[in-house]
Amino acid sequence: MTGESSIQDRTIVVAGAGGAAGRAVCASLTEAGAHVIAVGSRAESLTEVDAAETAVVDLADPVAVSGWAAELRARRPSIDGVVHLVGGWRSGSDLDDFDWLERRVLTTLRVLSRELRDDLSASTAGRLAIVSSASVAAPRWGMANYVTLKSAAEAWTQALATGWRVKGTPTAAVTFVAGALEEGDTIAQLAAACVGLWELGHEQLNGAVVHLAPS
Repeated sequence: MTGESSIQDRTIVVAGAGGAAGRAVCASLTEAGAHVIAVGSRAESLTEVDAAETAVVDLADPVAVSGWAAELRARRPSIDGVVHLVGGWRSGSDLDDFDWLERRVLTTLRVLSRELRDDLSASTAGRLAIVSSASVAAPRWGMANYVTLKSAAEAWTQALATGWRVKGTPTAAVTFVAGALEEGDTIAQLAAACVGLWELGHEQLNGAVVHLAPS
């Protein structure tokens, strides 16, 4: 059986795989030997992503996610990881902008993690990772919607971590914090850190908040 220290042939879902960060993470996980499922909302965004397979799924739709997950379970021996990179950016505090961001930043995380939570618990080394913003620590009115939702995503991830800790499963939920993922070196750090999720034990990782900074 594959141990915690091995990423080889593990099934890892990368949500939001079509962006720059998603493509880098998929490439690094694939190079390390994982079976990567690159998920996005548009087929054209997934063109030439380095992954074992791609899937177009509305991750904010529980019915769509449930159907996709059932099909994935039928083909793969386990689901071992979720890297949630779905996001977006709108400034300010406008109500419509909040709704737009909530669907992407928070709802996709809630729906996907609820659906796959038991799968990750059953894995010999289940891992879930999100990317939050350094702005959460110093919120400003000009980005009130964004930091509120990123903060909520962090809280949801910590709740997952606590649940897994109580259950005693070899599972970990991790939050990576970055200033801006448009910066190439930060994206490279994130990609390497995602591979590293299977190089450390769950006791070290579960609930961890890891800050990424440009070198």
